[in-house]
Amino acid sequence: MEKIPLSVLIPIRNEAANLPRCLASVAWADEIFVVDSQSADGSQKIAEEHGARIVQFAFNGIWPKKKNWALENLPFKHEWVFILDADEVMPPSAEDEFRRIVTASEPALTGYWINRRFRFMGRWLRHAYYPNWNLRLFKHRLGRYEKLTDTDTQSGDNEVHEHIIVQGATGHLACEMDHYAFPSVEVFVEKHNRYSNWEARVALDRHLSGSGGRLQKSRVSLRRSLKQLSHRLPFRGLLRFLFVYVWQRGFLDGREGFYFARLHGFYEFLSAAKTYELKKAAREKAR
Repeated sequence: MEKIPLSVLIPIRNEAANLPRCLASVAWADEIFVVDSQSADGSQKIAEEHGARIVQFAFNGIWPKKKNWALENLPFKHEWVFILDADEVMPPSAEDEFRRIVTASEPALTGYWINRRFRFMGRWLRHAYYPNWNLRLFKHRLGRYEKLTDTDTQSGDNEVHEHIIVQGATGHLACEMDHYAFPSVEVFVEKHNRYSNWEARVALDRHLSGSGGRLQKSRVSLRRSLKQLSHRLPFRGLLRFLFVYVWQRGFLDGREGFYFARLHGFYEFLSAAKTYELKKAAREKAR
């Protein structure tokens, strides 16, 4: 069957373990860009073997980060782009759904949200962090990631919790992606140590500037507003644990759901501690 007139964007750095599975799941796309940050594990060779185009990205430390840079600079052949992380996998049903959308003569929407489920400790979580909607399929000229800070977040060269803002109406895909984000607790801790750097520095920047930010999807915007409110409450780590384990019914995911919720509680505690540390240093510097 003819390939789908779609461009896929995959940001990577040392993703040799994940790339074959990821690339195989979107083999039906006509164009695949792998945007690399000088991988040293053979990722480039794997991408080439799957017919992907490899582009190297050099980060200046602040802005733009990898995905926004790619959206601005890559010579996409097609109007529609789909952003996929190397640890994510699309189901077979995605091919027909994507084909219908991108080949429509007059598409009514300019972007689509996709749900994803997380695999943790060898189990698919069906309650903790589920559903988890991300806007990933859109007309590339009409969408960019939001910019939340001008400071160095010390969280790496890829977007962390920024969301895409598109011009126009959006919808939801029926297919769901599988997210192999945390193959081990060690990986979870490493990633969330970096993510908490981002959380703390964005929180400090928001505190100093008084800025907030509005998002396109009300559910995501509400979640961020509630998160900002929680920053002013005590026991943030406990609240995060209760949110994942009780409100999201993570207890139905068994022991894996409990550990997942506890680790997110620790992540919230780590973010709070780092934010306090940065604010204290800023006050002392201002004296």
